[in-house]
Formats: sequence, structure tokens, C-alpha cells
Amino acid sequence: MMRLALAALLLLAAAPVDAQIREFSCVGAERLEEDYAIVAFGRGRDRAEAAALDPLEELIAQAKAAPSRNLCVLGFAASDEGGAETASRLAARRARFVSAELAKTGLERDRIRAEARTRGFLQRGPAGVARASGVRVVLMPPSP
Repeated sequence: MMRLALAALLLLAAAPVDAQIREFSCVGAERLEEDYAIVAFGRGRDRAEAAALDPLEELIAQAKAAPSRNLCVLGFAASDEGGAETASRLAARRARFVSAELAKTGLERDRIRAEARTRGFLQRGPAGVARASGVRVVLMPPSP
């Protein structure tokens, strides 16, 4: 009986090793100029319309074709969408929403990292990329 309990305990302890989470960073992702898509959100909204997700289709296909590349989902909120804390929470909810939509397509959840970007990030990144109110999804370069 004791051996059976010990064996069961060892099996349970070994289970998380099989579900290893990928380690990767989104630092600098907002500055990458290739392999990204923008999801627009209405003012103050944390859910995007179905049509707003259409720009993700090509990026999803690229991600499925390159399983070693991870996705950074960067949420942003415009300066007129509340104070700093409110905007940060809104940006986080937007990023989580898009992450969940990406996972529904069959992409592995451990390849997707959702992060809120605060107002300090709004001035950085490629010229002409509107991120003030929405989500920028970046397919990261392959890890070395």
C-alpha cells in the first residue's frame, strides 16, 4: 500500500516536467519591423470585433509553419482611455483577449506571451505603426 502511494506521488511530481513552459522574452518586440499584425480596438473596449482579427490570419499561418518562433502580444491603450493605471489594465485585458483568440487557432499556449505596454512604449517602435489603442502581435525571430 505504501509503495503504491509513493509511486503515485512520484508520478504526480514528474507530470509538470512534461509540461515545460517555453522561456522567452518580449523585450524589444515593439521595435521589430517585420512579421507583425495590428488588432484595432474601439475606444475603451477590451474585446475586438471579429473583423479586427483578420490581420492575424497571415501571422498565424507563419507561426504554424515555424513552430520554433514565439508570439508576443503587446497591448496598448491610448492616453485618452483613462489614467495610467486604468490604461495599463485595459492594455493587459486587450493582450489577454488576443492571446486567447490565437490559442483557439491551435497555436500552443506556451508560445504566446501577453504583455501590457505602458505609455512610455508608445513613442518607440517602427515609424507609422499605430499602437496607441490596440494590440500588436509580433512573431519573434527564431531563438539561437
